[in-house]
Amino acid sequence: MTSSSDRSPAVDVLSTRTYEIRTYGCQMNVHDSERLAGLLEDAGYVRAPEGSDGDADVVVFNTCAVRENADNKLYGNLGHLAPRKASRPGMQIAVGGCLAQKDRDTIVKRAPWVDVVFGTHNIGKLPVLLERARVQEEAQVEIAESLEAFPSTLPTRRESAYAAWVSISVGCNNTCTFCIVPALRGKEKDRRPGDILAEIEALVAEGVSEVTLLGQNVNAYGSDIGDREAFSKLLRACGKIDGLERVRFTSPHPRDFTDDVIAAMAETPNVMPQLHMPLQSGSDPVLKAMRRSYRQERFLGIIEKVRAAIPHAAISTDIIVGFPGETEEDFQQTLHVVREARFAQAYTFQYSKRPGTPAAEMDGQIPKKVVQERYERLVALQEEISWEENKKQVGRTLELMVAEGEGRKDDTTHRLSGRAPDNRLVHFTKPDQEVRPGDVVTVEVTYAAPHHLLAEGPVLDVRRTRAGDAWEKRTAEKASKPAGVLLGLPKVGVPEPLPAVTGGCAVD
Repeated sequence: MTSSSDRSPAVDVLSTRTYEIRTYGCQMNVHDSERLAGLLEDAGYVRAPEGSDGDADVVVFNTCAVRENADNKLYGNLGHLAPRKASRPGMQIAVGGCLAQKDRDTIVKRAPWVDVVFGTHNIGKLPVLLERARVQEEAQVEIAESLEAFPSTLPTRRESAYAAWVSISVGCNNTCTFCIVPALRGKEKDRRPGDILAEIEALVAEGVSEVTLLGQNVNAYGSDIGDREAFSKLLRACGKIDGLERVRFTSPHPRDFTDDVIAAMAETPNVMPQLHMPLQSGSDPVLKAMRRSYRQERFLGIIEKVRAAIPHAAISTDIIVGFPGETEEDFQQTLHVVREARFAQAYTFQYSKRPGTPAAEMDGQIPKKVVQERYERLVALQEEISWEENKKQVGRTLELMVAEGEGRKDDTTHRLSGRAPDNRLVHFTKPDQEVRPGDVVTVEVTYAAPHHLLAEGPVLDVRRTRAGDAWEKRTAEKASKPAGVLLGLPKVGVPEPLPAVTGGCAVD
């Protein structure tokens, strides 16, 4: 165990040292990386400039274990850094996250130039472990078996001035056969509602106007504290926070999605009309093999209730193609649900084995060629539906929260980009007056593509916000500091899921 005196690394020594964090996997990892950055900066490190690509004094890998070849990618990246570390005295490499939790005994053996290995339950120890490795000149491996401190109690360096993740729980009590997350993140542990609301109120006081409630199984919130309606109560409580304009959450599970949550979404004005509801498969036999505790009828029933209560809700999903034993009839059932549900967007994945999961050992593994062909059919169908659903938005007047970095062609097209309440991405004509990320504009949609909308006419209204003020203040502070602390601000609203997973329960 580490004594309390170990919690104060030598700040003077570290004050000029830079760090870089490379994040892989789900939103939980993205949020954990914000905590890691906060811990390092609290210990005296500064962020390396954008594009440093391993030139930092400390490089941290926050890993994901859900892909079949996740370890190969990690060791490839570590191998790339080995000669650089050998030629740069004092450089340190740390490996944390789910793969570190899983492969604790092999990382230093395969990559002996790694200085620190830490797990998902003790991210707060990173600065101490780095200092100990530096002083003792030997690798430090420390993996906790249970959560030492809820991540939200740790320092943080949030990536956005106007939109923030707020973790409400960690871990998962489900036993999906394709998912290794519960084994690495542990059983669900809920934060107290008062702590969550206090964090949100503090964020709003700093200028944040949008929060995304985050959990591995977010709507199971309350199971650890014995209140089945805790999540709907939390949504309603968020509605009473003055200055909080948008509330989102990810990712829910159909098993725990109850009528009181739908009512809370519909009746709480700042809870956005957006829902990400992982389907995984439309086939009842496949869902049973996945140990997903709902069936097609239950899933479609939830979608029907949400649409009845929130007519303009945009619903997205995750779908796995080619799970072991999936027949053509099973796949047709998935296509049927896609047609019935009419998702605004679907994150589709070809099943691949996840080491350590029951599904990896199942009979009936589907040939790659068959999986690919089914995947292409699914993508084609969903593209068609996404486009048709987006076309229904043409002519609507929408309030957008202005984003930074969402429109890759904005500079050449003289447009800006923002997110609608339902999280659709809208590119709009740049107005004559100044508009800042975090501000709100009103536009009329004139054109629809499968994955974005255009508002090509003049902006109807611009509302300067405290969130825009916060962005402006942070930008001014960045300009007055050395290049080592430059930020890359993320997308407004729920950031787009990374390729590996969307909420801890998808596969590539």
